[in-house]
Amino acid sequence: MSAGFGKSFSGLQGIKSIEDFDLKDQKVFIRLDLNVPMKGEPGNLEITDDTRIRAAIPTLKYAMEKGAKLVLASHLGRPETPEDRPKYTLEPVAARLGELLGCEVILIEEPTSDAPKALLPVLKPKQILLLENVRFEKGETKNASELANVIASYTDIYINDAFGASHRAHSTIDALPRLIAKRGCGFLIKKEIENLGMLMDGPKKPFLTVMGGAKVSDKIKVIESMMEKIDTFLVGGAMAYTFLAAQGLGVGKSRVEKDKLSFARDLIKRIESRGKKILLPIDHIVADDFLAPTKIETVDAPAIPEDRLGLDIGPKTRELYRKEIERAKTVFWNGPMGVFERPEFAKGSFGVAEALATLAQNGGVSVVGGGDSAAAAEASGFADKMTHISTGGGASLEYLEGAKLPGLEALRIVRESVAPTF
Repeated sequence: MSAGFGKSFSGLQGIKSIEDFDLKDQKVFIRLDLNVPMKGEPGNLEITDDTRIRAAIPTLKYAMEKGAKLVLASHLGRPETPEDRPKYTLEPVAARLGELLGCEVILIEEPTSDAPKALLPVLKPKQILLLENVRFEKGETKNASELANVIASYTDIYINDAFGASHRAHSTIDALPRLIAKRGCGFLIKKEIENLGMLMDGPKKPFLTVMGGAKVSDKIKVIESMMEKIDTFLVGGAMAYTFLAAQGLGVGKSRVEKDKLSFARDLIKRIESRGKKILLPIDHIVADDFLAPTKIETVDAPAIPEDRLGLDIGPKTRELYRKEIERAKTVFWNGPMGVFERPEFAKGSFGVAEALATLAQNGGVSVVGGGDSAAAAEASGFADKMTHISTGGGASLEYLEGAKLPGLEALRIVRESVAPTF
């Protein structure tokens, strides 16, 4: 599919796809987002969630089948000193990529060395290069032209498939593609923009959003951007306590953004004045303490006792939200309903995940955006039944806010207008 993608692909206007290029024997640099969580100590690191690696596979397989000579790059974490290198190495990622692709992944320890230039001409069909964590290079986060120039010197075609990093103006995301005439996006970015763009351009109605997580402040721009399109707002997570407190209800020791109480009150009025709905929890799972709770119980009311803090939505709220999701045609979920990492506070998030999976199976559209809600969806066991789970946390939210993402803008080839002749 080439550059004119139609309305649902409006975000990719002027951006070529990997399919638009002849990749045979071409040196193709692909920027990926392989920033995966790990556990263990340096030398014995283990990937705990390879979702982002698996999301990159379709683009990589296509490029390999077309005979490209591949150089891959990604960041991992936020290394700050040379001592951080063992903790943030891409070695486990290289091993996992090799398993999934059935090929040899050669890790280049010094991305600015002559190694890529020397190895590319002699690469065998089942060999690819992976640059070590590009954030080991100081120039990466500074969008340095020096780093971009080094990589550009051995690159024929540049492909960005790192949606989760495309909101960063970093060297391999922004400076580098501007040096390469043949540049475009991979299949993952196309899929991301198609699904997120659908939420902005023409969602099937009723359109419902489930919003959770810790802070109201993180959601303000998305809410403002999408308010006219959304029919129903379901609120959970810690941000719900700010809304409840704004209505004068007691929330005990629960987290509240006091500086956002006025905004929450105003938002409720604005939503209701437009004939739309905003639903808040009507019961809660609470505890006496978060780190070492001695008593976990259900509070069968919207208000929370003074000596308790809310950590998940309650069973009545779960059922209420399930029914609302069931009636929708399109749902966007951003932010967990509780502290889903702990089983005793995961039922709210997992209930939403199950409802979204059911919706998708019944012909509706369910899109998950944001790192924590994506992790909750994966942990629930229902992720593979949803329409789309975005690999980009901050990037997906910024895109829905209407922001221009540097990683997309750097790919865009703006055609100069030509004055008509008569």
